Amino acid sequence: MDRVVGLTGLLIALALPIAAFAMTLNGQSEMRNWAMSDKCVAAAQKQFPDYTADSLAKRDAALQQCLTAHNLPPRAPLAPQPSPQQ
Repeated sequence: MDRVVGLTGLLIALALPIAAFAMTLNGQSEMRNWAMSDKCVAAAQKQFPDYTADSLAKRDAALQQCLTAHNLPPRAPLAPQPSPQQ
């Protein structure tokens, strides 16, 4: 019985660093994606710094183009969207 408990403990101890390493790689990948997404936002803001509706629409287009180029998920647009007519 002690051998089974010891062997089980050893297997768990050997598996934990591998699982932690896998989670760390995923976390690092997500952090790189967030950093690249922030760079896209900063570049779009620098290209179109005004807060007019036209500038916001152009900024949204530049941001979406950058995110698509880097294979990142889209963000919600900043430009005011037309309200649906009722």
